[in-house]
Amino acid sequence: MRRIDEIDKAFKVDTNIERKGLTFYSALEAPFKVYGLTWADGQFHRIPESVAKGTSQNVFDLHTMTAGGRLRFKTNSPFVAIKATMPYVYRWGHFALTGSSGFDLYVDNQYYRTFVPPYNMQDGYESVHDLDGKMHEILIHFPLYSKVSELLVGVQEGCELIEATPYKTELPVVYYGSSITQGGCASRPGMSYQSILSRRLDCDHINLGFSGSAMGEQEIADYIAGLEMSVFVQDYDANAPSVEHLEATHERFFLTVREKQPDLPVILAPRLYMQSTEVSKKRIEVIEKTYNNAIARGDKNVYFVPYEKLIALCGNEGTVDNTHPTDLGFMSMANAFGEVLEKIL
Repeated sequence: MRRIDEIDKAFKVDTNIERKGLTFYSALEAPFKVYGLTWADGQFHRIPESVAKGTSQNVFDLHTMTAGGRLRFKTNSPFVAIKATMPYVYRWGHFALTGSSGFDLYVDNQYYRTFVPPYNMQDGYESVHDLDGKMHEILIHFPLYSKVSELLVGVQEGCELIEATPYKTELPVVYYGSSITQGGCASRPGMSYQSILSRRLDCDHINLGFSGSAMGEQEIADYIAGLEMSVFVQDYDANAPSVEHLEATHERFFLTVREKQPDLPVILAPRLYMQSTEVSKKRIEVIEKTYNNAIARGDKNVYFVPYEKLIALCGNEGTVDNTHPTDLGFMSMANAFGEVLEKIL
């Protein structure tokens, strides 16, 4: 394959990384393959711009945050580098920058290093990690809460670059939900619960978590209903502003997907409740009603995951603010959803 500067001289890469024979390639070129994202109009997207605009201004603002994005390939390069251009970098007091804005490096499906972003970066960064020069499968997780307009991958000139092994489950698991679904506040992108499950179960996925903005709108329900997927996880309880709003949208959302895809496995779940209250009980009853009504209609492909299972591994210690999970909280969620997904997949 050709280097990016051979394709376009304007893309000559200036770098401070010192590695002999360092050569950069665009992540958009074969044999690299990006999962969970599409690229259009100069940046990566999780859903089409038209769908985002039709849903809400908030979803439009969030849809180019790269949660769930992954880059996969194989190489025998003695190092792997990245150079990312990032038009928006998210900083939050209780969210590690490595999670909101960093890239994770996995080698042969095992965590290896994080491409740690400098705290004062403005519009992206570059980083490199050394390997042993043997052939390995490389997985790079994109940032959870930042935007990426370009990703270049650096390897040693003349090394082998080949496609990664396809996922065992190639049709993605699609997750729709809140900031927790998007990945806040994982310490790094590879620790969101969907990323954990993607590696554990060898399945593709699409993260449609929209921080504070997953309201169960009909526009996003219609879009999701038309996606090719292996499983759908409906998990937006945390963003529904009231019990009444949840009741007005939850079963309608499910039925929109079910009407288009009558045999699709669908998993329903409430938010992470650290304490049981009268309001939480009412909200859970709404979700259980959607589930029970489906069962009563003879639906054999609907599943319910109670919040007690979601926090079974961590209890009240699983969040940074009584809402957003730590890595332990995400591992607990992965275990709970994983029990169901293993049976389905």
